[in-house]
Amino acid sequence: MPRRLRSVDLDFVESAPLRLVFAAEVSAPPEVVYRALADDVAGWPSWFTSVTAARPTEDGAGREVRLKGGTVLRETIIAAEPGERYVYRVDESNAPGLRALLEEWRLTPAGTGTQVQWTFAADASAPFRFALRLGRPGVGRAFRDAVHNLDRLLTGPAA
Repeated sequence: MPRRLRSVDLDFVESAPLRLVFAAEVSAPPEVVYRALADDVAGWPSWFTSVTAARPTEDGAGREVRLKGGTVLRETIIAAEPGERYVYRVDESNAPGLRALLEEWRLTPAGTGTQVQWTFAADASAPFRFALRLGRPGVGRAFRDAVHNLDRLLTGPAA
């Protein structure tokens, strides 16, 4: 059953009790990466294997994302800066112990490609925070695999 989470603003990306930050590079330029993140929400499962379904909601102002294991996230996009960053807040989730969640995707030119930095900023119960800290290597691996898959999708022969 989805629960309403605490509404947070952009400053939560820096002030959250739990922050996981990961970065990787892709060959595609920032504008192309941004379009894959923000404009092709339904395409996320093709490169981020933890995502089983994603769809824009509220005429593109929100998203509904389903993850492996059955977690459902209903989100509001709070910053959309083409070629630079894409930020969304989770408003509802069925994840137990989660109180607030904001994710920021920051894109920075890196040579002819892009450095992609993902910040997972959360407030949650002590057991949730402990589990996430313990699972940090797996979350990082999932991020790196996703960015690698995105890079192949954006720069492969069919791109």
